[in-house]
Amino acid sequence: MVVEKGQFNFKIKEMIDFLTFKSFITPTVLILFYYIGAVIIPIFSFTLMLWIKDRYFKKVSLTLKESITSNTTLSQRIIFIAIFIGLFLLMELFWRMMFEFLIAYFDMHDSLMRLSEE
Repeated sequence: MVVEKGQFNFKIKEMIDFLTFKSFITPTVLILFYYIGAVIIPIFSFTLMLWIKDRYFKKVSLTLKESITSNTTLSQRIIFIAIFIGLFLLMELFWRMMFEFLIAYFDMHDSLMRLSEE
């Protein structure tokens, strides 16, 4: 791979800007953390919850399940599940909005830095 002198100087400038915190890697990293939080953490949390329930609280879980099925109607259980799904979707929406705000903030910072260099 041949690197011309102009490209080499540009790469050095990018590295110096990165090391002196004049440029950020944050938007790229934020996208990665968004997907970790939106997809991987809920799946991992649900799996961990099931494992803990089966491992340490098996009798309590069975008693609670019997109590819920005998003391609630089908419509009450459906309402509970609908509320849970709605709250989960609101949580995901909030997570997305928080990361959009952070990415927009860092994009504004980059734009302002470019304007100040001109």
